[in-house]
Amino acid sequence: MEVQETEVQTDRVLTIPNILSMARLLGVPLFLWLILRPEFGGPNSDVWALVVLMLSGVSDYLDGKLARKWNQISSLGRLLDPAADRLYILSTLVGLTWREILPLWLTAVLLAREVMLLVMVGILRRHGYPPPQVNFLGKAATFNLMYAFPLLLLSDGTSWLASLAEVFGWAFAVWGTTLYWWAGILYVVQVRRLVKADTAAD
Repeated sequence: MEVQETEVQTDRVLTIPNILSMARLLGVPLFLWLILRPEFGGPNSDVWALVVLMLSGVSDYLDGKLARKWNQISSLGRLLDPAADRLYILSTLVGLTWREILPLWLTAVLLAREVMLLVMVGILRRHGYPPPQVNFLGKAATFNLMYAFPLLLLSDGTSWLASLAEVFGWAFAVWGTTLYWWAGILYVVQVRRLVKADTAAD
């Protein structure tokens, strides 16, 4: 969820938005298991994996909307929401790369961006700052990737629907990856400015 500094925050943990975010996190291992079932001799469960991903997208929308509407924006929610986004992306990358639907180079490009952000978060903590907020660009990148991955999962076949899903899936993947790195670079710029200001104040 995108949170502005001027919005009132609560320290409550058991709020409806936080429960929705926790449910999303619990869905991550289920989603990965459903994707990988065929690789371990189980039946194809792609449809169920898509259902879990779709429910995750719905809850992602609802937790932010309800948090703002009911004034239940919380520090925990600000951590849970981007964590769930990243874990879904990571689990999808693992699953689709394992099944050779995604090429290794794309997985490496997306993971490199995550490593870069982890380094930035470490630098911020060393200077006493919290992790950077999720901005609109980062959210847009995540939405593009969350559209791309289900479509690429559907493309694992020989039907006309699979061919159509492949075209649109790769379109969303390219846009999502581009926006993902763009948002990451903006985070780096933000961190650089904060650290520079902190150093100048000392």
